[in-house]
Amino acid sequence: MTTEDVRAPMTTPSAATTGELLVVLPALNEQDSVARVVAEVRAAQPLATVLVVDDGSTDSTAARASRAGALVMRLPFNLGVGGAMRAAYRYARENDFSFVVQVDADGQHDASEIANLLAVVDVDADVVIGSRFAGRGDYAVRGPRRWAMRLLSAALSSICGTSVKDPTSGFRLVNRRAIALFAEHYPEEYLGDTVEALVIAHRAGLRITQVPVVMRARETGTASTNPFRSGVYLMRVVVAVGLALIRRAPRDGRDF
Repeated sequence: MTTEDVRAPMTTPSAATTGELLVVLPALNEQDSVARVVAEVRAAQPLATVLVVDDGSTDSTAARASRAGALVMRLPFNLGVGGAMRAAYRYARENDFSFVVQVDADGQHDASEIANLLAVVDVDADVVIGSRFAGRGDYAVRGPRRWAMRLLSAALSSICGTSVKDPTSGFRLVNRRAIALFAEHYPEEYLGDTVEALVIAHRAGLRITQVPVVMRARETGTASTNPFRSGVYLMRVVVAVGLALIRRAPRDGRDF
């Protein structure tokens, strides 16, 4: 076993980097794609800070991300995307970043689209969703997952009072108000980091909008797309919306 594979306690970047934009890549065993995605982000947003949150990987994700020029935060065990992003939001708050954008480490999100999200944040919204289904590209889902997405879109659009065509998109950019909120209240459960987070933001008084983006198919790894998993996904969607609605709302968004 090489030193790249040695598990370490949670570590954060030693040097605090203060700037405008923090690009966060939550990553679990994405050694085959993470360096390429980091390079793409750095080319698209050369002034941004790139932070890879290694969510308990057992491969060389952390080492390859570091060699590609990213800061790396290593979690001691797998927390899921929600836990990884909460840690990233706390890092952003502590280091006074103005904006945070989440980018998948598997290559689905096109870093050139970050500029489109930045164009509307603060002016029109506190949370900007990069939507696969808002008029650009040909990204498609099928079967039970498609039905769940449509149901969830209708439910969240009604709850939030604005069109949310892609409620499970992880490609999101937020401003300081949302950073402060999510550093304390970002949900860690499955689908919570996407579905419940939007309800939390809405109930805290934050503005939500979407921007049409083009996304790519997953470049590496294996997606969970079999019929059984799709059925489980549909049930989890219902549970996620229910939890979002019954939990106590965070304090008024004006405090953030």
